[in-house]
Amino acid sequence: MKLIATRLDRIKPSPSSMATARVKELRAAGREIIGLTVGEPDFDTPPHIIEAAYDAMKSGKTRYTVVDGTPELKRAVREKFERENGLVFAQDEVSVGNGGKQVIFNALTCTVDEGDEVIVPAPYWVSYPDMVLLNGGRPVIVECDVDSGYKMTPAQLEAAITPRTKWLVLNSPCNPTGASYTRAELVALGEVLSRHPHVWILTDDVYEHLIYDGFEFATFAQCNPHLQERTLTVNGVSKAYAMTGWRIGFAGGPKTLIKAMAKLQSQSTTNPSAISQAAALAALNGPKDFLADWRTQFQRRRDLVVDRLNAIEGLYCPRPTGAFYVYPSCAGVIGRRTPDGRVIANDSDFVMYLLETQDVGVIQGAAFGLSPAFRISFATSYEQLQEGCRRIALACESLRTDA
Repeated sequence: MKLIATRLDRIKPSPSSMATARVKELRAAGREIIGLTVGEPDFDTPPHIIEAAYDAMKSGKTRYTVVDGTPELKRAVREKFERENGLVFAQDEVSVGNGGKQVIFNALTCTVDEGDEVIVPAPYWVSYPDMVLLNGGRPVIVECDVDSGYKMTPAQLEAAITPRTKWLVLNSPCNPTGASYTRAELVALGEVLSRHPHVWILTDDVYEHLIYDGFEFATFAQCNPHLQERTLTVNGVSKAYAMTGWRIGFAGGPKTLIKAMAKLQSQSTTNPSAISQAAALAALNGPKDFLADWRTQFQRRRDLVVDRLNAIEGLYCPRPTGAFYVYPSCAGVIGRRTPDGRVIANDSDFVMYLLETQDVGVIQGAAFGLSPAFRISFATSYEQLQEGCRRIALACESLRTDA
């Protein structure tokens, strides 16, 4: 009898997690790897948030809580949505989980039946399609190329919708591209969805506070209030507050869906860490002045990487308006040969070439559904980014076009 369930054959391990693990392995082996794979801020969690967690432990707040979040944290989430996004939710329309990933997984598990379709614009966060597949659904990938700013158009959305479509997943600002939808673009997508009342919308806004060049963030339900009743707005404290390891995500949505998600969570993980919830409460209700400094540092790093990469023959790097990633095209180096005669046939070959010859770790575009490209995280020091770009330039200069 087979031990492992066949449903696991539908998915693969997270490519981004595997790439980060490989960088750590090589460093442990003594190689000086410039790791540009990690999708988390390199800043420390702010002190007032850590103090709140410590106070919670000292005061005995270390027991089980309500399955999908303490009343206090749910209230803070509701206030955050109203204050920052103009969205009003009741207490029973809010869910708190062990990171945004669990919240999204809960939503898809509670709603996707065998054969249901979920529209996922590419490039996409690596987990979206696999979550759909694990639940028996079919990811419908819509390729959004560099000419469209890596964003889906209303015409593409209209063409992708069928009678089996259950969800559209929108991530803005986006991992891996940093692309962000404007209010007008979200309204235009909403006009399409207004004609298809069977399609629900899941928005992943976890990079909301990491935006640059004066870009004005907006979320889908805010721009399309008539569609709020079939929209799940997902967010969390991981990226904006440097709390990736604390594992707290949250969402606001229709009561029926939120109740189903709580039911599922009650039979899987139960409540998120009580201590982490206390910390998240402090994050949402506390000072946010540090965010301006973080954004300034991230924007400076972004500009360094974009300018350096665009100076390299064969690469083209758009300038993202959000998150802490760039997604440069490497179409110009495909087909070239390495110094030892190997052909760079695709972006996976190029990424491996960078790692083998220059000790630079990045992630291939194939992992995110759109090639040829690669993702760089600029959530690391300015000096590391300088050195990483220098090594990438050396690698590209070493490639030949002759046979």
